[in-house]
Amino acid sequence: MPILTMDKVCFSYDGGRPVLQDLSYTFERGKIYAVVGRSGAGKTTLLSLLSALTRPTSGQILFENRDIREIDPYRYRSRYVGVVFQSFNLLPNLTAAENVELSMDIAGDKRSAKDKRRRAMDLLEKVELDEDRGNRRVLKLSGGEQQRVAIARALSCDPAVLLADEPTGNLDGETQDAVMEILRRLAVEEDKCIIVVTHS
Repeated sequence: MPILTMDKVCFSYDGGRPVLQDLSYTFERGKIYAVVGRSGAGKTTLLSLLSALTRPTSGQILFENRDIREIDPYRYRSRYVGVVFQSFNLLPNLTAAENVELSMDIAGDKRSAKDKRRRAMDLLEKVELDEDRGNRRVLKLSGGEQQRVAIARALSCDPAVLLADEPTGNLDGETQDAVMEILRRLAVEEDKCIIVVTHS
C-alpha cells in the first residue's frame, strides 16, 4: 500500500506558468526514490508540496490515503514526514545531540531529558556518528558529519517518510557515497520511504 500518493498535482507561482503539471505517482515504504532534473525543473517545489510547506494549485497529495490538507501541517511535518534541507539548517553553537533533542522538544516529545539524550545518541549512532562527535558543537564538525546530524534530526520523531533536498550536493565523492548508503539502509532496514532530490 502506498504511503504517499500524488494525484494529478499541478503547481504554479501566483497563477503564472506551471512549474509542475499533472504529476501522478505513488511512493511506498521500504524504497528510496531519486527526483532528478536540471535547475529550475521544480524538484525543490515538489519537496515543498510533499512536506506540506506549499499547497498544490490543483490535484491532491495523499498520506496513507488521506489528503494532507486535512492534516494539521505542523503535526504532519513533526510526526509523519522528516525533512533534510540542503543547507542542513542546524544550530552551529549547539552540539550534534542538542540539535536532535531540540527537534524532539519542538515536536512536543514528552520524554525526560535523559531519555531524549539517549534517543539522540542512538540516532547519531545510526548515522555513524559516535558519542564524541555527538557531544561536539556542530561548527566543529565536517560537512559530511553535519549532514548526518541533519538526517538524525529528521528521524527524531520516527517519521514514515524522509524527504532530502540535495543531501550530498556539498560533499566530496566518498562522503556522498556514505550518506547515500545511510539513506538506503534506512529505507531497507527500517521500512521508510526516502525521497531524494538530486542533480546528479
